[in-house]
Amino acid sequence: MSNAPRIVSLLPSATEIVCALGLADALVGVTHECDYPPEVVGKPVLTASRISHQTMTGAEIDHAVRAQLDGHGSIYDLDEELLRALKPDLILTQELCDVCAVSYKTVERAAARVLDADARVVSLEPNTIRDIFSNVRTVGSLTSRDAGAIKLVAELTTRLDALALALTETRTRPRTLVLEWLEPPFIPGHWVPEQIAFAGGDASFGRAGRPSTTTTDEEVRAYDPERIVLAPCGYYKEDTLRALGAARLPSCWHDLSAVRAGEVWAADATSYFSRPGPRVVRGAEILARVIHPDVFGAPEEHEAVRVASGLMKT
Repeated sequence: MSNAPRIVSLLPSATEIVCALGLADALVGVTHECDYPPEVVGKPVLTASRISHQTMTGAEIDHAVRAQLDGHGSIYDLDEELLRALKPDLILTQELCDVCAVSYKTVERAAARVLDADARVVSLEPNTIRDIFSNVRTVGSLTSRDAGAIKLVAELTTRLDALALALTETRTRPRTLVLEWLEPPFIPGHWVPEQIAFAGGDASFGRAGRPSTTTTDEEVRAYDPERIVLAPCGYYKEDTLRALGAARLPSCWHDLSAVRAGEVWAADATSYFSRPGPRVVRGAEILARVIHPDVFGAPEEHEAVRVASGLMKT
């Protein structure tokens, strides 16, 4: 590892990319949300959130985030003293979303204050699956792991191609809604509509390559999804099931085709949908099991769980 830079990752997805390239030992600092792969747990943590989904409802979190960001604040704190002590050569951060991680501007200002001029701050900006793969290659280039990055992208691409091949004879594309937030409801954006499409679902009720956005009861009713996957950003499926107790879903909910057919599922957004890293491909594979169990087999419990009608309130 002597030729590897000392890396601070301020993105859980970047942490996953770094480790997938065999550089876990080069990681000297991570975020409070970095929990995968297991070997990153216990590394120095540089960030903290001012908002907790453990103690707040989805509606309360949405209000708190909007209030904080509308006031041009941040929902994260960055430990600048620890950053100085860790002396990283490379800091991986982002500009994509102030809700997802510490902003690039915050990191850049902190680095300028506490680090030597040689330290490099790199912003990863994925909007699509292609961008995610490009980020893998970028991290590989920055860390002299080009060959490993190319190999990893090739493996991930092969898995996506396998989904398309398996669906060659399948003509149906069930209307599919992946909810990225429960209250208010957010339709999918960025790479998630692509995951739906690779999985053989209709992804028209989303914003591929663009930020997720709120939707209305009328829009949900008009789309009338045949498959629904609850994947609130940053939630594990256990978090989602717990959050349903306080969430108020669209008023049309129990009239939707997916709800009436028992085709509402909870999946790990944190693992497979929220983080733009290698596991988005696994997310597409899980969606394929939800959308086309006749082709891929039904999801296993650790992948997605069917949501009982009684848990969903309007």
